[in-house]
Amino acid sequence: QVQLVESGGGLVQPGGSLRLSCAASGSIFSIDYMGWYRQAPGKERELVAGITSGGSTNYVGSVKGRFTISRDNAKNTVYLQMNSLKPEDTAVYYCNADLTTGWGIRDNYWGQGTQVTVSS
Repeated sequence: QVQLVESGGGLVQPGGSLRLSCAASGSIFSIDYMGWYRQAPGKERELVAGITSGGSTNYVGSVKGRFTISRDNAKNTVYLQMNSLKPEDTAVYYCNADLTTGWGIRDNYWGQGTQVTVSS
């Protein structure tokens, strides 16, 4: 069984920083694309940032220059460094991964989500 477990969310003042982590565990053969999504109340879930196994990244326009996604392939972990946070960044942040299990099954997995609240 594969699990994605996020950590690092919390309450931060505008202009502050947070670092989210997401560790994948279980029988994993390889992880291709990993991404961070977010969903604010009353809004649809959106892709915030993604990273391929080779390190290529993409970001939604509203976070470019403020957020940085990275990954440690040896630890099956993806990170999201969030700087200059704004109230509109408030949302539940979800980790997502496209991976191949040890049984050779390719599938998409979600973490349980971690709350990020930006408020003074």
